[in-house]
Amino acid sequence: MTIQPIAKLLVANRGEIATRIMRSARELDIATVAVYSDADADAPFVSQADQAVRLPGSSPGDTYLRIDLLVNAAVAMGADAVHPGYGFLSERSEFAAACIDAGLRFVGPTSATIAAMGSKTGAKQLMAEAGVPVLPSLSVDDDSAELDDLEAQAEVQVGFPLLVKATFGGGGRGMRIVRRPEDVREAIHAARREAQSAFGNGSVFLERFVETPRHIEVQIFGDTQGTVVSLFERECSIQRRYQKVVEEAPSPVVDDDLRAQLCAAAVLAGQAIGYVGAGTVEFVLDADGRFWFLEMNTRLQVEHPVTELVTGLDLVRLQLLVAEGRPLPDEVIAARITGHAIEVRVYAEDVAAGFLPAAGVMHRFDFPASSGVRVDAGIQDGSVVSVHYDSMLAKVIAHGGDRDDARRRLAAVLDRAQIHGVATNRDLLVGILRDPEFISGAIDTGYLDRHDIAQLSGTRNGPDVEKFHGLAAAIAAQSERRHAAAVLSSLPSGWRNVPSASQKARYANGDRELDIGYQFGWSGLTAEVDGVPIVDVHLVSGTGDGVELEIANLRRKYSVHRIGNQVFVDSSLGTTQFTELPRFPDTTAQPATGSLVAPMPGTVVRITVDAGDPVLAGAALVVLEAMKMEHTVFAPVDGIVGEILVAVGQAVESDTVLAVVTSSSSEEI
Repeated sequence: MTIQPIAKLLVANRGEIATRIMRSARELDIATVAVYSDADADAPFVSQADQAVRLPGSSPGDTYLRIDLLVNAAVAMGADAVHPGYGFLSERSEFAAACIDAGLRFVGPTSATIAAMGSKTGAKQLMAEAGVPVLPSLSVDDDSAELDDLEAQAEVQVGFPLLVKATFGGGGRGMRIVRRPEDVREAIHAARREAQSAFGNGSVFLERFVETPRHIEVQIFGDTQGTVVSLFERECSIQRRYQKVVEEAPSPVVDDDLRAQLCAAAVLAGQAIGYVGAGTVEFVLDADGRFWFLEMNTRLQVEHPVTELVTGLDLVRLQLLVAEGRPLPDEVIAARITGHAIEVRVYAEDVAAGFLPAAGVMHRFDFPASSGVRVDAGIQDGSVVSVHYDSMLAKVIAHGGDRDDARRRLAAVLDRAQIHGVATNRDLLVGILRDPEFISGAIDTGYLDRHDIAQLSGTRNGPDVEKFHGLAAAIAAQSERRHAAAVLSSLPSGWRNVPSASQKARYANGDRELDIGYQFGWSGLTAEVDGVPIVDVHLVSGTGDGVELEIANLRRKYSVHRIGNQVFVDSSLGTTQFTELPRFPDTTAQPATGSLVAPMPGTVVRITVDAGDPVLAGAALVVLEAMKMEHTVFAPVDGIVGEILVAVGQAVESDTVLAVVTSSSSEEI
């Protein structure tokens, strides 16, 4: 057994996983090298590394997916090992091979193992031969989507409903559910485009879709001496668009007998390919306790922290030790589950708009410290959330003595977090954690489909949140103005011996506008919102960044954070983002009637019509790509395409006018 300590590690990734890897490397006295794109030049992980190498450009194809640039950077910096993290090149066998060819150690399995599991169709065949249960599937060759009998093959060999899946890659990209034979071809085309963009390979296959199963995965670990062990299961059933949102360990539905079966099958899978390093074997589990192999991820998983918290192990540290040639330590062989851990993924997305990716400056990203809660974040206050990469901002993980303990701790920290500047799914996450169905453990992959997302997301916000937060924003603004005043700064603005008109403030909260009126007089504070008085209101204290109000004998503190004309208010009622409006708005800058605007920043990848074409309401006109996902903009009405104002390949910002449709009756079309 030869031990080769790692002296310097290049982290071939970005964001929170790069930070996470560096943390364990530092504890092992391993120097770190970061690589960064132009879009990530000011990201936290860059400054946290001992050295950093610029990769010119911003798109993944120009930067984090360039094998030559990454290998050259590692060699130039004198690194002796490369950690791929997850995503990007982590499951590309050619990257592992290129590292080895350059004299570098690849922190992960061999390139042959990655290749064997990288093809999901090949992996399923290997697992079937090893005795692991698999779902029926059908390979789709590059030209077979044009075959006349494709639908018939799918119906006979796979059955409906089926899932179109990217052969290489994961994370929900390149996946489509198909319930009717006539929809197979279009689903294949769409999945291929998305897979090509996300993974550089557009190959797909068809697989039987199990309705509302549980998604259960087992963490495995292997060393170079031939030992393969399992570190138990994780429940990953709550998903949107096939991307995991909430993960936990252990699964609330897996008992000791089922756990033994799942772990035995996962170890069998690892042994069948001589697995080395950290890997995950994913299964679907039906209501009767039957399970089938989905895929093997030959890398660290996003959700690895829940396994770390219930086992007390550092999986990244173990990866590095195994890469040095060391056997798995005794604590891995003898690992057991202690307590329960739950992780949520905080995404930059507009949930109310259909989970559209969000981008911009994150002015504040702060989670209160709490016992048993860990935050793995890739951003900080002032970070720019780019359209070029995955929309996940952070993972928040709680560990407790049991599931309910972990759930309560996690919900409390999320509820009190201050997240200002970019829309996120935080409110939805809190709603899930407090939902009776989640609390009972009755979850599956259809959980979000059968819930009212708006209702789940609105559980944080009380009925009076908007008007109370609007008043708090106005009072904080006047306090800030008076503090900066040259004379009589101790008096409230607008104060008069003989009160007359109220002070006024106008705010927008999404599409809704609020008119706030308030006045300080001998009797104290009076206030109204949209002309309706707020009864029995008293100002306890007020500064530019915080207000304490007593309303109807109930005292509450409001934190106020102002950036330009954006105002963020947090309280026990929830969080509200306002835009301060001018007293006399300009109404001349509105887009023309019939304008289709970009719902988020992105890149135009397809335009399906020409100027002058007749279209029906709901027809796909423009396809945008943002954060490695496609988003279609549809015609709002029947009409004629008057103008197309963008081109394929053009980068656009939110609210950019893409095209104009002139309304007409359907008979004219």
